[in-house]
Formats: sequence, structure tokens, C-alpha cells
Amino acid sequence: MWWENAVFYEIYIASFADSDGDGIGDINGIRKKLPYLKEFGIDALWLTPFYPSPKVDNGYDVSDYCAVDPQYGTLAAFDLLVEEAHQLEMRIIIDVVVNHTSTKHPWFIESASGKEHPKRDWYIWRDQPNNWESFFGGSAWKYDAATDQYYYHSFAEEQADLNWQNQEVKQAVFDVLRFWLGRGVDGFRFDVINNLTVSDQFIDNPVRKDGKQDHCIDVNQPGIKRVLKELNQWIKTVDPSIFTVAEISSDQLARINSYTEDGLFDTAFHFNLGSMEELDLEKLTRDFKEMSQQKKIPTLFFNSHDMSRSWQRLAKENRDIYRLLTVFLLINRGIPFLFQGEEQGVGDYLPQQLADIRDIQAKNKYQEELILSGESHALIMANQVNRDRSRGMLPWLSNQQSGWIGLAAVNQEAKGILADYQNLIRLRKTEGPFTAIRNIKLTGDCLSYQTESLQIILNFGQPIKHSLEGNRKTIFGNGMLSEDGHWVHLPAKACWIGKEQL
Repeated sequence: MWWENAVFYEIYIASFADSDGDGIGDINGIRKKLPYLKEFGIDALWLTPFYPSPKVDNGYDVSDYCAVDPQYGTLAAFDLLVEEAHQLEMRIIIDVVVNHTSTKHPWFIESASGKEHPKRDWYIWRDQPNNWESFFGGSAWKYDAATDQYYYHSFAEEQADLNWQNQEVKQAVFDVLRFWLGRGVDGFRFDVINNLTVSDQFIDNPVRKDGKQDHCIDVNQPGIKRVLKELNQWIKTVDPSIFTVAEISSDQLARINSYTEDGLFDTAFHFNLGSMEELDLEKLTRDFKEMSQQKKIPTLFFNSHDMSRSWQRLAKENRDIYRLLTVFLLINRGIPFLFQGEEQGVGDYLPQQLADIRDIQAKNKYQEELILSGESHALIMANQVNRDRSRGMLPWLSNQQSGWIGLAAVNQEAKGILADYQNLIRLRKTEGPFTAIRNIKLTGDCLSYQTESLQIILNFGQPIKHSLEGNRKTIFGNGMLSEDGHWVHLPAKACWIGKEQL
């Protein structure tokens, strides 16, 4: 399929490119950057939610699934974006958030209007709450005085969970997907899709000795894969080439991969690597070996709109380490997902006061810590979980002003980093697709592996001499081959890619 060797690029629309000067990225801003994206080798764009929304969770609280939020543009602008992307042989996939809707969505407003309303059962209402906690903190149940019941929200209280036991809900979601397929989209990214409530067994979650709750009953519920298999089979019936990728709220490889088996999603986001807090070569190698053996092609990424940027988090602002991670992402068996600005090495945006925080998760953390430890510590703790870090406006211009949020940190080596991405994507397309990985080894701080006719050596440590298999020529990197061609000498924190000569 087309996506098996594609390079994806995630666009967090509000922070990407502002075409009209209102300080908010928009669809026309994306259109203007299509030539740039095409030039450095992008094959497909993933657009984060652009639907009408109160923005409690920056668009992941949808109030209308079949429209464009006016601050981002119009349906006509979206149609033009799809058309122009396709003319450049680029695909478009869109975020769909069907675990929950905004409480401002007409469906929920109708559901909350009375116990006898036909849409009452579209959401999850109970007379008494259980102990389930929201992933954003606090109880996952909100009392509604008008109807004397509680509704369930696994995230913010303004994000009410849909009841996937109800067949009408499933059909309504199919209608939404059909609407966007009719407008030419090439695939869907399904947000927190393993959170769907498909069971009526509201057993309390267990609580650990440290007082924290284990979310083992409210996610990955019995029967969820049956529902998701039906969803995926319906999509493939419409068009087998439509790409589906799942966001699974887990960093456990076995759990993630269980959602790509037996007619489920084409792939899933592999947070086992993507969400590493620090670069751990032993973990990377261990998971890499397991991922290379799985049947479905894994995703490869180190950045997204939910975590600190890898320039700081993993590379510690070291250009050489950043290049090694880029090689791993692009010259490998996997579907790379780059995040906007990654190709320029932009850094984190860190708010300096509560008023500058946009992320509801960080706001909640600030309020929790404020009571315990005061303002300065509360800000520090809030920024540790703050998803705003990766959501700063991209600094396209040297004199660019902040918009709805502050600017991402400019990298002085941006041009060189972009050249690395261009060269490696070009190499990927010349030598790929990479269908098999062999001989994965970690020797000290040096990770090496082979794919197709290439041998890849990533030296994260001090200068080394590394043995080679076969007769190879250098095609990327700055290692020095020995005269007999049996060894390559690598400087500290350097990579080398050699191709077998026939």
C-alpha cells in the first residue's frame, strides 16, 4: 500500500502557519507550505483536529464533526488543500476523535435535555459514580443537576464519552467518516481509540499502594476489538487503500500491537519508543529487535504534539545525537511520523506564567501544586507535564511575533538539520522500501543493524572501529573505511551507512 514507505508529517494546525495574521495557524497557511513540504520529501500530512470546538482541549473537544472551525478556514479551503496536496502527490489523513465529544456538541445537548430523550443513551449516564478517575485528574464523573445523574468523561468534564454499546452511535460515526472520505481524505488517525466504552461492567479500578489508580477497567474493555474490527472492515469496504492508524494509550509493545492484529488497524503509534523521557540505548535496542519481528509495519517517531521535543528531551541539544536519531527514524523498517518543526530542530516553548499556559492538563497540575507548594514550584511542576512545550508557533520568520501561544525555540543549526532530513529521505526513497531488519546489535554505545543492502552504524559514544560485512561503499555519514574494507572508523557521536557492492 502507498503508506508502507511514506514519510508522514504531523501538523498541529493552530501552531503551524498563519496566513491571515491573526496569530493562529490555518488551512491556507498549510496550503502555502505545501511546496516546502514536498521539497524536503514529505509524502503525507496528518492534520490534527480542525473542527468547530470550544478549545477546552485545543480541538480534541469536537462540537461539530462535519465542519471546519472558522478560525482555521472553511470547507472550501479544506477541499482546496486536499486537491493541491493530491496534485503534488501528497496524501492527507485527519484526526478523528470518537471516544468523546464536546459537551457543546448537539448530540450531548440533546442527551442532557432529559432522561427520555432518544439520544440519552448516546452517552454514559449513571445514578451513582464509581471510582474511575479522569486522565486529566479528578473524578471521571460529572453530576448533572437537571437530570439528577452523572455522565462519564475520561478526560475533561467538557469532553463527554460516547456510549459505543449504542448502535446508533456507531452508525453516526460511520456517517462522519463517509463525509470526509467523500472530500478526498486518504486516511484517519483515531484518537485514544482503546478508551472506547463498550462494556456495562462499571467495576471500580484497583488502587495501588502509592494511592494511584490503575486504569485497567476503563480502557481496553472486553469487546472493544470486535467493535474496532467492524469499524476497520467498514472503512476497507469503502476503499482498501484508506490508511488507519490507532493511538493506543499505552507504552507497552504487546498492548499496542494487539490493536493491529486480525483485521484491526493498519498500524498504531509505538509510544514504547516515541514517549521515552530520556535516550536509553538498551531499551531502544530491545524494543527495536521486537518491533523488527512484528508482522505489521511499526511506526517510528520521537516527537508529537503531546510531549517535549526530542531536541531537548533525547538529544539534549546535541546536533550529532539529533542526526543519529534522524537516521534511525528514516533508514529503517517502519513508518516515520515527523512532527512539524522537527526538521528544523526547533526546541520547546516553556510558559513563564500561568496566563501563558494553554494546555488543560498543565493548568490542572498547576492548581493541584499551588495548594501544596506555592506559585513558583507549581509552574515548574505544570511545565513538566505541559503539552504546550511542543505546541509553540513555528518561527518561520526572524521577526515573527507570538500568536495564540508563544514561539518554539529557534535552532541556530536549522539549515543543516533540514539538509540532513532531505538527504536521508532521499536515501530512503532510493534504497527502500526497507522490508527486513537483520543483525541488530548494541556494543557499548554503538547501535548497528542491516536492512536490504545497507549496513547502518550509529555511534552514540566515543570514537570506535567497527567491523563490516561484505564489500561496502560509503553512501552517508562521516566514517573512514579501512584500506582492506573490513573496518570503518567512526568519530564520536557519528553515523555511517554503507551499501553492499555487487
